[in-house]
Amino acid sequence: MGGVYGDSTRSVKAVGLESVPGHPVAPVPVPASAFHLSPDESEPLDSYGRSSNPTWRQLEKALAELEGAAAALTFGSGMAAITSVLRVLARPGATLVVPADGYYQVRRYAAEYLAPQGITVVEADVAGMCAAAAGADVVLAETPANPGLDVVDLHRLAMTCRAESATLVVDNTTATPLGQQPLSLGADLVVASATKALSGHSDLVAGYVAGSQPELMAAVERDRLLAGPILGAFEAWLVLRSLGSAGLRFERQCQNAAALAVMLRNHPAVRSVRYPGLPDDPSYELAVGQMKRFGGLVSIELADAAAVHALVQRSALLIASTSFGGIHTSVDRRARWGDPVPDGFARISAGIEDTDDLLADVGQALEG
Repeated sequence: MGGVYGDSTRSVKAVGLESVPGHPVAPVPVPASAFHLSPDESEPLDSYGRSSNPTWRQLEKALAELEGAAAALTFGSGMAAITSVLRVLARPGATLVVPADGYYQVRRYAAEYLAPQGITVVEADVAGMCAAAAGADVVLAETPANPGLDVVDLHRLAMTCRAESATLVVDNTTATPLGQQPLSLGADLVVASATKALSGHSDLVAGYVAGSQPELMAAVERDRLLAGPILGAFEAWLVLRSLGSAGLRFERQCQNAAALAVMLRNHPAVRSVRYPGLPDDPSYELAVGQMKRFGGLVSIELADAAAVHALVQRSALLIASTSFGGIHTSVDRRARWGDPVPDGFARISAGIEDTDDLLADVGQALEG
C-alpha cells in the first residue's frame, strides 16, 4: 500500500511517531550532550552527543524512508556529508571524478584537500561524466547539476561504474528524494543538503548521507564520529518538523518553477532558460525517464549583471539570496560566487507564493 502514496502523504508518514496513548504527536527534540551511563558499564544506545542522539535517529529514519534507503546519517551541512563520504572513499592513489558544472565548493575541496594527498581529481561535466568514469575509483555526480540544470543519465552512469568497480555517489540536493531516487537507479550512496527544499525555511544548515550497504554506511558513520561534523539536536528537530510539509511545499515550488520557465522562455529580455521540465530543454528526455518531479530551480540568462539586480529591485516578491529551496522565491547571480557562467546568468529558486501572483510580479519586473 505504501508504494502508492503521494508525496505529501509520504512526507507526513516519514515523520510519524509510534502511536502510544499519552505520548506527543509531534517529535520532541533531545538537546543533550551527555546521557546516563549503565552501572554495569554496558554500552547504552546513547552516551555522548557526538556519537548519537535520539532526535538524529528520528530524522535519519525519515530521510532513509524518503530516499528508499536502508539507513541515513545526518551531518552539520551538505558539504560535511560530501566531505565525509570522500574521506572514506577517496584514498591516496585513487581516481576521483567530480562535477565540473556542479556545486563549486566540491571542486575546491577536491583540489585543495584531496589532490595534495595523492588523489587524482578529474573534473567532468554532465556530458562527459560517463566517459570520465572509465578507470575511476569514485564518481560523484550531481543531477540536475547546480546551477546549469543539466541532467546526468544515472542508469547509464551506474552501469559504467559497476563495470569499473567504481563507487557512485549522487548529490540529490536539487531534485530531493521527492523528485528523484538515485539509489533505485544504481547509485551506491546519496548525499544531499537538507538546508534546501527539505527543511525549506532558510533558517538552518544540515546535510545527510543515505545508502543501503551496511559496511559503507558504517565507515561513514565512523568518520562522522571521529571528525565530528555532527548536526545539532535542535537543528535535527527543525528539519524533522519541516519534513512533514516538504511534499506540499515542493509540489508548489515545482509548479511555480515550471510556470516561470514557460513565461521566461518567451520573454524578449531573457536570452536563455533552462528547466528540465520544458519539453524543448536539452535534458528533458533524460529527466522524464528518471525524475518524478523536475524541481524548483530555473536558470536564466539576462543581458548582464545590472539586469539581474534590476529584476530583483523592481520586484515585490523576489529576494536576492544564495542557497535555494526556501518558501520565498529567490534570485542568485552565480558569477559573483565564481561559477563559470555569464555575468547575466541567474538561478531562480521558486518559492511557494501563489503562481499567478509570482508570474505577474516577475513579468512586471522584467518590463521595468
